[in-house]
Amino acid sequence: MKRFTLPLVATAALALSACGETATTDATDADTMSNDAAMTDAAEVGTIVDVAAGNADFSTLVTAVTAADLGATLSGDGPFTVFAPTNAAFEKLPEGTLETLTAPESKEALTGILTYHVVAGETMAAALGEAITAGEGTAVLTTVNGATLSASVDGENVILTDAAGNTATVVIADVDASNGVIHAIDTVLMPS
Repeated sequence: MKRFTLPLVATAALALSACGETATTDATDADTMSNDAAMTDAAEVGTIVDVAAGNADFSTLVTAVTAADLGATLSGDGPFTVFAPTNAAFEKLPEGTLETLTAPESKEALTGILTYHVVAGETMAAALGEAITAGEGTAVLTTVNGATLSASVDGENVILTDAAGNTATVVIADVDASNGVIHAIDTVLMPS
């Protein structure tokens, strides 16, 4: 298994706790997501935060990013690759988990979870696929929180595996933003 390390973001961004083609779609999430809105030209939609805020299917993610005070970081120069959980992904969490995580006293834990979904550099679906192939079926992604995710392919689906062995499927890929790219996923990943 080869380790796939993307270019590092400037040290200052890390100190701030910084955190083409559609690969596949899951029928459940794809029905609720607007591909037209998701694939709008990055110059028109702005930063990763602007793109997420402009799509109702990311409203829970935007709320969490705001609670963790990561909006300014994810609106920065980047580039970033964000594996963005949809609202449906957040709904899979056990009852009360999101409320607990977005409480002020849980900011550090929430920041760790959100930054686990961000990789430094811009990695489009094709490049991720090449890394998976080069890694003989698995690419290891180092997230900006320092932990790793594993990416693999199951049929036509890109699957991310977290530290606990839980998986998320990329349901919409290559959503451009002025400071990176978003890949929508169907499950919230956990760093440990």
